Amino acid sequence: MSASKGERMQPDSIIHVGNSVVQHGPSNDRVYLMKLDPDDLPEIAHEIYELGRQNGYTKLFAKVPAYATSHFASLGFVDEARVPLMHKGECAGYFMSKYMDQRRSIPENMERISKVLEQAERKATTSQRASGENEVVRLRLGNLDELAALYSTVFKTYPFPVHDVEFLKESMLADTAFFGVFSDTKLVAAASMEMDMEWQCAEMTDFATLPEYRGKGAAGQLLTSMENAAGDLDINTVYTIARAESFGMNIVFSRAGYSFGGTLHNNTQIAGKLESMNVWFKQVGTR
Repeated sequence: MSASKGERMQPDSIIHVGNSVVQHGPSNDRVYLMKLDPDDLPEIAHEIYELGRQNGYTKLFAKVPAYATSHFASLGFVDEARVPLMHKGECAGYFMSKYMDQRRSIPENMERISKVLEQAERKATTSQRASGENEVVRLRLGNLDELAALYSTVFKTYPFPVHDVEFLKESMLADTAFFGVFSDTKLVAAASMEMDMEWQCAEMTDFATLPEYRGKGAAGQLLTSMENAAGDLDINTVYTIARAESFGMNIVFSRAGYSFGGTLHNNTQIAGKLESMNVWFKQVGTR
């Protein structure tokens, strides 16, 4: 279901199932186990399945450490992507999926997805173009109005309510660091680092650049700054879930030394349609 013209689709709900954090709803048409509490095993796998079945969602999706994968595999989940040492620098993290409707497991544009990966791999050793004109700064609470405006301009719809100042504030006060690039006093690009200090990893996400400022290396500058910030913390692994059909973003991560971890088929609703996503990862810790 798509929102009518001028109406923003409501974001999916974030709830607790036991002590685990789960997102679900019609926007992404899925259940997403975002943060597993080990005490919820093994029942959580069945609860995720039942939540999806009762709501008629077409995909179940879970981010889990290696030791939990068997509980999900027994229900038909398969791993679509893997990040080594993602969990506390000790074991891999897996992105596991189960398709309640097999049609969703087949990307519409697999040829383009393959071409994006091929080009990203070819450009892995080339340097990132950067204008060097603008400095990356860590954003504060006083920047949230313009950050929400930037995200509203760039994304018609998005899997999380990044257009909402209150959501951004809650995220910033919890576990997310936002970074921005300014042209004079105007915020023209931004990204975030969502930190999981228990797992000792961070997701590099929410990249957005105003159309007129694209092609100047802002995403690469933001990524470098966030990696430097991660290096000052007890973070071993950084990763991203990038739009699989985006040449630009996949090349940014490949050039920055990230490794490809897998493709999540028809995983995330962005700009009004489901898109496949590529997982890229990099070890930044000292272990």
